[in-house]
Amino acid sequence: MGKWLAMLGNDNLKRWKKIIYFIFGILFLVMITLILYMFNVIPHRQFTNDDFGIETYKSLVDKDGDGIDDQTDFLQSVRNYIATKPKYKSKYYRTGYPDDGFGVCTDVIAFGLRGAGYDLMELVDADIRANKKIYKLDVVDKNIDFRRVNNLRIFFEHNAKSLTTDLTDIKEWQGGDIIVFKTHIGVVSDKRNWRGIPFIIHNGGLHFEEDILEYRTDIVGHFRMS
Repeated sequence: MGKWLAMLGNDNLKRWKKIIYFIFGILFLVMITLILYMFNVIPHRQFTNDDFGIETYKSLVDKDGDGIDDQTDFLQSVRNYIATKPKYKSKYYRTGYPDDGFGVCTDVIAFGLRGAGYDLMELVDADIRANKKIYKLDVVDKNIDFRRVNNLRIFFEHNAKSLTTDLTDIKEWQGGDIIVFKTHIGVVSDKRNWRGIPFIIHNGGLHFEEDILEYRTDIVGHFRMS
């Protein structure tokens, strides 16, 4: 090895070192770029249903009678809520709904549904009292029960349409659907990545709307209210 290096000569050795450093530098930059992309630090290009020939779902229900179907109304209300940029913080409120600019992931669902005419606090409380054995709660508390992920999973299993969790079936994922993970919850966006997989609107990530769905391995439910 020493003889081989000696044969290269100092100039050639320096040249090869520069080439090796350059290659490792490029690989490092590629790796960093991929990590930043995966964590949505680098913005992702956004596509819509039209780009994939997917018909946008419209609900036949208009709960609050405002002329906007529930699916569209819910998604718009979710966007209105996250536009306030609620700071993530878990607190208890005697009013049930946070009223001080703070919130958690479940509040995205609660405020979105309230904007579409559904009082999730009342609905979850009624379902819990009618199905106490299923919820398995030691203490029922109307002010907080609707803000817990597991309670919402059970509620939607009873009161919403259950849909596929197969991400390859992209036409079955529509903006305004609800996605439940083991310890987190969010709303399916009407924006998609280049593979057609939708972004997720939530509170608890780097941004309120992110291309993270295909990186999650803990999806436990996909629901549509109406």
